[in-house]
Amino acid sequence: MSDGLFDAPIAGGIRQGSRGIEDGENGYDAVRPDAPVDARAPLAVRMRPRSLDEVVGQQALLGAGAPLRRLVEGGGASSVLLYGPPGTGKTTLAMLVASAVGRRFAQLSALCAGVAQVREVITAARHTLRTTGEQTVLFIDEIHRFSRTQQDSLLGAVEDRTVVLIGATTENPFFSVVSPLLSRSLVLQLTPLSDDDVTELLRRALTDERGLAGRYTLSDEALAHLIALAGGDARRALTALEAAADAASETGPAESPDEPVYPVPIGLAEVEAAVNRAAVRYDRAGDQHYDVISAFIKSIRGSDVDAALHYLARMIEAGEDPRFIARRLMVHASEDIGMADPTALPIAVAAAQVVQLVGLPEARLALAQATIHLATAPKSNAVISAIDAALGDVQAGKAGVVPPPLRDGHYAGAKRLGHAQQYIYPHNLPEGVAAQQYPPDELVGVDYYAPTSRGAERALAERLPKLRRAIRGAGEAHRTEPDR
Repeated sequence: MSDGLFDAPIAGGIRQGSRGIEDGENGYDAVRPDAPVDARAPLAVRMRPRSLDEVVGQQALLGAGAPLRRLVEGGGASSVLLYGPPGTGKTTLAMLVASAVGRRFAQLSALCAGVAQVREVITAARHTLRTTGEQTVLFIDEIHRFSRTQQDSLLGAVEDRTVVLIGATTENPFFSVVSPLLSRSLVLQLTPLSDDDVTELLRRALTDERGLAGRYTLSDEALAHLIALAGGDARRALTALEAAADAASETGPAESPDEPVYPVPIGLAEVEAAVNRAAVRYDRAGDQHYDVISAFIKSIRGSDVDAALHYLARMIEAGEDPRFIARRLMVHASEDIGMADPTALPIAVAAAQVVQLVGLPEARLALAQATIHLATAPKSNAVISAIDAALGDVQAGKAGVVPPPLRDGHYAGAKRLGHAQQYIYPHNLPEGVAAQQYPPDELVGVDYYAPTSRGAERALAERLPKLRRAIRGAGEAHRTEPDR
């Protein structure tokens, strides 16, 4: 199935036509933006943008002079790979390109087309270019599903611009598209729609004649739930709205003998019933946002893995930004675990990378894995205590001069100043530790880091006093707390 905004199913391996795609078997596949759409078509299909002015979101790619805008307006000739999650506009933008003057449009689905179909389209494109001067725009949905051989078969036509390729993929093209095709194309990343974008689409669908034409109203609670359900996917939002409208028609105000009494209100109950999914009471800008994330972190700190997973699930279900969750996990890994489990921070960072590269819903697995690891890890706040103590001394003015042996000696005149002249290179010693002064005079003997006896810090707690004695000299006194 295709992944573009307000997408309709693809009816066959190839569909092509002059400035549009022929209707598919289901009757809903007309591509020309100005073509009439069957009133029986799904709401997401009926509300497909007919022009760039109706496209919501992706403004960074559609600004004045941007390659995608130039392509839609008929001025660009670069092949493009559109990379982004479902429901963000990949197919819609390709269809708008189809309406550009002087261009023929052909579409392939990587789910069912092979090399033979690719060659057939290219042959027809060459014939059209020679006979009419029209360039062909070839849209390939799910291009990451093409084999290397299938992708290689496109190279010649893309290179000589027999076709302008628009490939759509939900997977990172740098992993799924062959390098020669990447080098001949612009890679444009589409992002999930914002809450404001989804709100605009839903309100437009409520009033537009192609949509619900003012026959329904939507409560604020129902709107908030639809936005949370959408997760930045416009098609998902409109599909849920249509289902809720159907539910409201059946359970709404009393009907006349001929038709329901409009406008029919759509409330939270209708949305919940239509999508079989309860609304999570969660305000991303209010108390719930702060209370739940606080409970999440405190559950991890308290090593209650089950409670931590509960709060994680609440945030995911409510549509919390997964990047926010990942950031809190990274902070927690250092603040409450630190060197007690040095693998905690890399695991939290890896989860954040999965969120960035993959996104929800799959990224929930990485977030859950990081949550489980951090909740069950040994705990230590020695890292935050150490850096805060060091910062406190610096802020109090304890920032003396760097000892001469530690100063930079890589410039003319450093030797005459006595810089780096008595520095002892630790690697030249059997133990790899040299007895010499590292801190400024004011901070000699100050201990900031105090490892606990938990987890991996147990070994550090045994090793660190030995290191300090070797560095400072066996007879040198040291303080366990900074002198304030």
